[in-house]
Amino acid sequence: IYKRLSDGRSGKEQCRHDTPTCFGRRGRVTMAQKEIHRHTMIAWVEDKPGVLNRVSGLFGRRNYNIENLTVGHSETPGVSRMTFVVRGTDRDIQQVRMQLYKLINVLDVQDLTDIPHVEYEMALIKVSAVNGTRAEIMRLVDIFRADIVDVDLTTVTIRLAAKEERIKGLLRLLEQFGIKEMVRSGRLAMVRGSADAVLAE
Repeated sequence: IYKRLSDGRSGKEQCRHDTPTCFGRRGRVTMAQKEIHRHTMIAWVEDKPGVLNRVSGLFGRRNYNIENLTVGHSETPGVSRMTFVVRGTDRDIQQVRMQLYKLINVLDVQDLTDIPHVEYEMALIKVSAVNGTRAEIMRLVDIFRADIVDVDLTTVTIRLAAKEERIKGLLRLLEQFGIKEMVRSGRLAMVRGSADAVLAE
């Protein structure tokens, strides 16, 4: 999928996707492009030290706050996949995307916001379970199709892999029992169907 291209200024080789995905509209900026909303983006990067700092630093220099960020191995050895959510206009995100491409270790970048995709995140929630509340907590776990991954005399640890709104709904209902500890993975996203078909468009 990836090929090596020569960087004329430095003489270094850098990777780029054969068919970089284009997004946004050319020409006159529309009102829709000026609206600020959340964008789900994916970047494929070389699995080398310091790449994460360079990518996140680019957003920081432009005063964009990354709401969540997830990094992990991809299907290609030596290539990591970054999924992040950031707020901005379509024009802002297009400019950020162009800047990301200038980083040596960035192979490809996609904005999945307007592309059909699936997205999930995982949450681990440790809840106080005393004074007969354990049965009620178990009923909520069943309703939200979550799992109990750890139990002791005073707490229950719940795991839920779902969309963001579903996780928020469970958290709101568990607050009455007392949430002792909570961690969320951040959003994971993938294009529906054939990724090659989307890239070809």
